[in-house]
Amino acid sequence: MKQTIQTLSTLVLCTLLLVVSASANANYTKTKYPIVLVHGFSGFDSVGGLIGYFHTVPYNLRRSGAKVYVPSVSAFNSSQARGEQLANYLMTLPESKFNLIGHSQGSPTSRVAASLIPQKVASITSVNGVNGGSKVADVLLGIIPGDVGQSLVAGILNSAGSLINFFSGSNNPQDALASAISLSTQSTLQLNQALGNKGISSSCSSLSENVNINGNNIKMFSWSGNRPFTNVFDITDGFLGVTSLAFGFERNDGLVSVCSSKLGRVISTTYQMNHVDAINHLFGVRGWTNPVTLYRTHANRLRNKNL
Repeated sequence: MKQTIQTLSTLVLCTLLLVVSASANANYTKTKYPIVLVHGFSGFDSVGGLIGYFHTVPYNLRRSGAKVYVPSVSAFNSSQARGEQLANYLMTLPESKFNLIGHSQGSPTSRVAASLIPQKVASITSVNGVNGGSKVADVLLGIIPGDVGQSLVAGILNSAGSLINFFSGSNNPQDALASAISLSTQSTLQLNQALGNKGISSSCSSLSENVNINGNNIKMFSWSGNRPFTNVFDITDGFLGVTSLAFGFERNDGLVSVCSSKLGRVISTTYQMNHVDAINHLFGVRGWTNPVTLYRTHANRLRNKNL
């Protein structure tokens, strides 16, 4: 009889532990404020509702309780213009604040939006973000001299932007030349100065996560990968291997240097992923680092900070 009671007690305890564990996992990514995933240069929200820029990331955040928005801003345009579009989008949503997570140009885009409506932003997280400019943009602007050459390339990219609009159901203005200039080192530094260098370190170091913008405390975080090659089966690795030559011996993800990627509190810059891996493309073909895990872990980090 005594043994039976002990067995039943053990079963009840195990059941309770499983229920508690399941409940905790169900709310693992449930942040106080919605998460807004902001795409980068040449990006989109989704194509036909089937192919997402952040491949499977929204689903994997939502399945554990997060509310996620994936807005569409211009695929090709300046960070200032994209930031204004993002700010306008956020103002149409009912929630009081948001956690912005921006990949690539999505990071300066988010910072511009925060400067316009700081009361609506709880946090900004940069993922392989162009926070100090890209030497790839510097090189491209240098090797395509003159108005005619730049206009020709801009025309091609603007047409690509129009196709992205068509397939994603968007109607965003495209300005590829403004986008390239905006991502250059000089223009990015000018933007940073205009934004008060909030969260930007002049010594390429990690800073406090607490940033004051017009009396609003906005937490800033960043992470990035540090290599262009991660998987022999990823067809984008070859392209990023070529573009990485612009950085010489400086650690980079193929399009952005490790130093340029830093914003606020740096979580890590040593992940084994390149610029494309950071959004879980090419359809999940990547290196050892699982980017989806990084987004989920960060959502839980924001949750634990009551964000």
